[in-house]
Amino acid sequence: MNLRRTAAAGLATVLLASLAACGGGGGGEGSSGSESGPVTLKFQSLAFLPATQTATKKIVDDFNAANPDIKVDLVQGSWDNVHDQLVTQFAGGTAPDIIHDESADMTGFAQGGYLADLGSAMDPAVKSSISPGVLDAVTVDGKVIAAPTVLQSYLVFANKKMLDEAGATVPTGPTMTWDQFAALAKQVQAKTGEPGVGWGLKSPTASFMNLALGFGGTYFDGTGKDATIKVGDPELEVPKRIAAMAADGSLDKATLTQSGSDVLPAWYAGKFAITVQGSYAAGSFGSDAPKGFDWVALPALAGSAGAAQAANPQTLSVSADSKHVDDAAKFMNFYMKAENLASVAEGETLYPATKDAQQAVITKTGGKDGWKQIVASGDALQKAPFQSVDNYPQWKDQIATPAFQQFLAGKTDAVGLQKALSDGWATVNR
Repeated sequence: MNLRRTAAAGLATVLLASLAACGGGGGGEGSSGSESGPVTLKFQSLAFLPATQTATKKIVDDFNAANPDIKVDLVQGSWDNVHDQLVTQFAGGTAPDIIHDESADMTGFAQGGYLADLGSAMDPAVKSSISPGVLDAVTVDGKVIAAPTVLQSYLVFANKKMLDEAGATVPTGPTMTWDQFAALAKQVQAKTGEPGVGWGLKSPTASFMNLALGFGGTYFDGTGKDATIKVGDPELEVPKRIAAMAADGSLDKATLTQSGSDVLPAWYAGKFAITVQGSYAAGSFGSDAPKGFDWVALPALAGSAGAAQAANPQTLSVSADSKHVDDAAKFMNFYMKAENLASVAEGETLYPATKDAQQAVITKTGGKDGWKQIVASGDALQKAPFQSVDNYPQWKDQIATPAFQQFLAGKTDAVGLQKALSDGWATVNR
C-alpha cells in the first residue's frame, strides 16, 4: 500500500554497502530530443486505487502530448515489494528514471548516493509552496532527494447522528485537545451506555509515535546508528491516555486488537460514535457506509505541543544513474502542478503537499467530505526524529509493537512499557 502501510524506514547497512559496491550514484544529465527520436523515460508508479491510477495515467498522457521530445512510459509497481525491487534495480543499474515511493524508504537510497539532488531542478514556485516541515522530510544531507506529493494524517471522524442525540458539544476550532476528545467520548457514553470511541490499534506503533509529537514526544535523540532512545512522560502520554479511556469504558476495548478498517463496520452500525483513522479512510465512507450514514470530520487532535504529526510523504525521485535527469525532473515538475497533484490527492484522500494543490482541492470540494480538516491537519506535519534512525524499523517491529500491545492489554504498566522500549533499543542497536 501507500502511506497506509507501515514502511521500512530506509535500507539496512549491509544492503547499502552492497549497493555501493555496485557503483551506483554516478548518473548524468541529458537533454530532450535527439535525431534518433524522443527521449524515453521509465516512470514506475505505485498508484493502486482506480481513481489514482486514472489520474496518474492522465498526467503522463498530458505530459507526453505537451512534450513531443520526451516520452514517459508508465510502469505499474506495487507497494508490497517496492523496497526489495529497488534494491535489485539499483544494484543492477536498471532503476526507473522516475521513482514513486515514500520518504521513509527513499532516505536510505539517498544516503547510498542513488538519487539525484533535485534542489535546483525543482520549480521554485513548487518548492516555495511546500511547507518547511514536509520539505524537510525529503531533504537528506542538505539535498532535496524527492518531490513530496501526498501525505497521510490521523483524523477524528464521528457519527453525526449519535453526537446530536447525545447533545455533544463538538469543538469548532482548528484543533481539539485530548481532554476535549476524552470528554466528548464520555458524553456519548453517558447518553448511550455504549463506548464513545472505537480505535483500531492492532498495530499501534505508528499512531503512538506520530501523535506523541503533539506532546513533544520524540522517542529518539540523534540520527543514524548513533541515535539514543528517549522514553519519558511526553512519549508515554498518548498510550496512557488511550489506556485510561479504555479503563473507564469510554473507548471500546475490543477495538484495541483490531485494525483501523476492522472497526469501521461497528462504527457504521452505531456501536460507538467516534473513530480515529488515517485520512485516507474517508475515501471509503461514501461507498462502504450504509445509505444515509451521516459522518463528520472533527478537528485534529492536539497535545500540549500542538497538533504535530510525522510527515512521511509519498514521493517522486529521480535515479542518479538516469541518462536524462533534467527531463525526468521536468516530468516531476509537471506532476506537481496544482491541478495534477490535486487529482492524485482526491483519489487517495490524502493531504496534497503544495499550497496550490490544497487550494485546488478545497475549491473543487468546498471543503466537504473531510477535506477542510484534512488540509488543516497537514499544516503541522513535520519530519519526526525516528525517520532518521537506522534501526528504527527493526525496533518498531520486534520491540515497540509487542510492548505497546502488552500495555494496551493491561499486561504491563507504564513503567514496564518504558523499560521494554528502552531495553529493547539496546538489543537491536548494537
